[in-house]
Parts: sequence; C-alpha cells; structure tokens
Amino acid sequence: MPDNEFVKDPDAVLDYQIDWSTWLDSDTISVSTWTVPAGITKDSDTNTTTTTTIWLSGGTHDENYEIVNHITTAAGREDDRTITIACRQK
Repeated sequence: MPDNEFVKDPDAVLDYQIDWSTWLDSDTISVSTWTVPAGITKDSDTNTTTTTTIWLSGGTHDENYEIVNHITTAAGREDDRTITIACRQK
C-alpha cells in the first residue's frame, strides 16, 4: 500500500499526518486547509511549521475517500497532497 493510502474502520477515530519538511526545505507552513468529501467526518486538524494532521471519524464500509491538504507557506508557495482513506470493517 502506498504511503498516502490508509485503511480505516468506520467506527475508528484516527489521526493522519503529512510531513512536508523535505518539500519545504527551509520554508515553513503558514496556513493548512483540508477538503473532506461527504460521508467521512473531519473532527479536527492542526499543523506545525512542517507537518499537518487531520483527525477523521465515520465513513462507510467499502467506500474510498480522497482527503486533500492544501498549504500556503511563509514564502507564499502553495501545494496540495492527497491521502486516500479506504473504509473497511476490521
């Protein structure tokens, strides 16, 4: 399974983190936003100067969800990363 794909039980409440440090070099994250499709719930999100974290709950068994993280850096650069959450009964 690729680094950006995760299996989550529909009853689980879990955190998922993206480490942007290699891409950032010496820049830092100023703003982080997450786009979450209907059917899965964003409970909260946080970020540091080099990482972003989202807490997710819910989801429907056998559904896959693409969660997009968009950041803006102190230098004004912007980029996205997508993680895939595969909801499976465990």
